[in-house]
Amino acid sequence: MAEHYYTNTPSSAHEERHIQVRAGRRLLTFETDAGTFSKTRLDPGSRLMLDSLPPLSGRLVDLGCGWGALGVTLAIQNPGLAVEMVDVNERAVGLAAKNALANGAANARAYWSDALSSVEPGMDVCVTNPPIRAGKAVIYGFFSQAAQALAPGGQLFVVIRKQQGAPSALNYLRQIFASAEVVARDAGYWILRAVRA
Repeated sequence: MAEHYYTNTPSSAHEERHIQVRAGRRLLTFETDAGTFSKTRLDPGSRLMLDSLPPLSGRLVDLGCGWGALGVTLAIQNPGLAVEMVDVNERAVGLAAKNALANGAANARAYWSDALSSVEPGMDVCVTNPPIRAGKAVIYGFFSQAAQALAPGGQLFVVIRKQQGAPSALNYLRQIFASAEVVARDAGYWILRAVRA
């Protein structure tokens, strides 16, 4: 059976790489590895999300954090934000923690969680670039768990490609949140924002 980046404990041989991500005027350096999502570059969907988000405050959870592209960058861009990065992939969690430390993101921490199962409720913001290949049941599970775990008025931001189900995802979010909308579109990627009542 093929191994995916949402595998609990990847067994693929290590292929450490270093890539750079711009965060405002700072250039951040991230270590990536085999067995993680987008190991050779910052994927376009994550870049669009980083470019589209407003200033954030409170407590943010990066759900399915991978090597920490979103969580670490948002922690650097929003120093008052308390960032928690969670993933089911143990290798990814280790990299996210390492990358937070290497880039001086003292306000970010990483830990293992199967979706939001290990996360304390009451977060103000949740961001996710969900593992589309894991299937609709997993992705929509992310959305429904976020709807429960966010504080009242909390926001969920999702990146998803139009051809991978963005319109139907938006419809589902409108069913389980007080509101949901598209806040950015580029090259087939949509950034969705849903707000809890």
